[in-house]
This record gives sequence, structure tokens and C-alpha cells, in this order.
Amino acid sequence: MPESMSPNPAADEALSAVMSGELWSEFCDQLKATGQEILREEAPGDPLHRAEGWRYLTRLTRIALDMFVECADGDFPSFYRPSHETAKIGADNPDNYYQRAEINGAYDYRITGTRGSVAYLGFIAIAGGYEEEDGNMRSVGALDTHSGLEVDANGNIEIILSRQPHEGNWLPITENTVAVLVRQTYLDRKTERAAELKIERLHRNGAKPAPLDPVTFARQLRSTAAFVKGTATLFADWAEGFKQHPNTLPAADQEYCQKLGGDPNIYYYHGYFNLADDEALVIEADEIPDCDNWNFQLNNYWMESLEYRYVDIHVNKHTAKYRPDGGVRIVVSARDPGCDNWLDTTGHREGTMAFRWIGADRIVDPRCRVVKLSELS
Repeated sequence: MPESMSPNPAADEALSAVMSGELWSEFCDQLKATGQEILREEAPGDPLHRAEGWRYLTRLTRIALDMFVECADGDFPSFYRPSHETAKIGADNPDNYYQRAEINGAYDYRITGTRGSVAYLGFIAIAGGYEEEDGNMRSVGALDTHSGLEVDANGNIEIILSRQPHEGNWLPITENTVAVLVRQTYLDRKTERAAELKIERLHRNGAKPAPLDPVTFARQLRSTAAFVKGTATLFADWAEGFKQHPNTLPAADQEYCQKLGGDPNIYYYHGYFNLADDEALVIEADEIPDCDNWNFQLNNYWMESLEYRYVDIHVNKHTAKYRPDGGVRIVVSARDPGCDNWLDTTGHREGTMAFRWIGADRIVDPRCRVVKLSELS
């Protein structure tokens, strides 16, 4: 090999980009280019949606920096929140407390903590991500309270993550596993306690975190920009498709949902609402199957849940008021018609929406119809 030829040209390029400042310029340019997703012709162009779109990109950037920079060390993993009250992705569930930890599929890990009292606690090992070209965040293993998560007499749990089978709670991982995603699902946030969890890599043998590696950081920052672009594009494509069939709730492609990190115990529906000021969307399920939970929620065009901390924008198995026959009717409108299960569109005349059956023994498709507010009682 000629002396002038480097054994690792990719590393040389990354180090050069760090030293020259080109890495930062590239990062800013990629974020700027992603702004075109907010300016799509089919996206709502009113000031509210436009401002929410720019805020959405800042939120995706915050999430991605945690994912790829601040919490990226698989030797020293920690749980962080990849979606929460002020950073939202892909019809985030208002009933969920999401956690994620980055891991390396070459090693074994242990999760310990307390079970808490949330209605549902689930763990998914994932490979891939929205920053990749195919956009898939594949589930390679799952363990949850619905499928037999073991809890000791004191409410403690211990889970081993490994490629080889393990006694007790075992979450299978593969060589290309990059993270573990946790869903804690509340029926009532006011009364239930979240599980308290920590994660550690096994057999670390007293190693300490290494100083920041410039070449690694270049890769992390590029992955951050790619994630923002990939996520914004993916869910803008979804919203564009939903918009073609307004005020309906068709069943989603369940296999595709699993490829994007969906929970295998959840059956998903996604749709689009588009209502005049004097109209309401009525969603009805004529019977409620035996299930861990169900819920319905409203999102903006960018598939961020609306402001659920202070406004009723979703309803679930616990909070819903049921019809005398055991079914449920949900009403979506800009003004309160005085009905049970009314959800506030919070100034949005249009947006996306989602319905989920969680751990249901059978599937009952919800029905939708648009009515005048004056017709409701």
C-alpha cells in the first residue's frame, strides 16, 4: 500500500471535518434542508401549523441529540425519554411514559427496578432507526406484563438482555440490536406509579468511560441530522396519505407498524380529521373487547399529540364514559357540545388521529361519521 494511502480514509475525513468546522456547517445545512418537509405543498399552510412545524423540527433535534450524542454509549447505558410532553414523535401515546436506552448487541445487559403500578409495562429490543435509508426500527425481541413478565413478592423486576437464552425474565437481542424501548402505559396518571428502572452492561470489568472521540462524534452528529430528516419525512408521508381519506379511521398495516417500533400487543388505527367550525366527528365502538387498555387521541398534522397536560385531547379505557349497551361514543369538535367523551381540537380544524386496542382478545373496528354540532345531545 502506498505510504500516502491511509488505512482508514473515512476516519481521516471525519477528523478533518471536525478540525475544519465543516462538520458543523454540514450539520446546520442538513437541518436547514429538512425545513422543506414543513413547506410541503400538501401540508396545511396556516400560521398555526407552520409554527408547529418549525417547533417540531427543534423537538426532533433535541430527541436526536440525546439518542446519538448524550446517551449513546452502549458501555454505560442509561434510560432517557425519547418522547414526552414537549418532544413528540409519530402519534405518541398520551397514556405512555416512554423510555429508551442505547445498547450494543455484542454485549449482555441487565435491567433492574420496581414494577410500579402502571397498567402495562413493556420492553422491546430494536434494530435500525428512522435515520437509516429504509427508516425501519425493527423489533427483535419483546417482553411485557401481557406476556408473562415476572415480578417478585416485593414488586421488583430483573431482566437479562442477551443473545443466548436466560432463565427468568429474558429479552432476546441480536448482534445488530441498538436499543431497548420501554412503554409504561397508564390508565390514570393521577393514581398509578411508574416503574423505576436502571440498566447496566454486564461484564464491564471496571472500565471507565473514554474521552470523547472526534471521529465517533462526527458520526453521531451526522446521525442526528439524518434522524431529524428521516423522522420528519416519514411522518409527513404518513399524514399526506391519511389526508386522502378524511374523517375515517382505517386499520393500519400492522406488520409495517412493527417495523417502525410498534408494540406487538397493540392493534393500530390512524386517520385524519377535517372539520368545519359547526361540525363534529363522532367515533363509536359498539362493543369493547377484553383488553389491557384502549385509547383514542388527537394529533396535529405533524403527528404530535395535542396538548394533553391541560386539555382533554384523548380518552382511554379508564377515563371513558360508556353507553348503556357497553359501547362507547367519542366526540371531536372545536366547541364543547355538552357530550360525554368530548375531545377538544385546540384550534386545529384539521390534523391526524389514532386509535389503539392494547392486548385485546379480539378486534372491533371503530366507526366514524361527521355531524353538525346542533345534532348532538
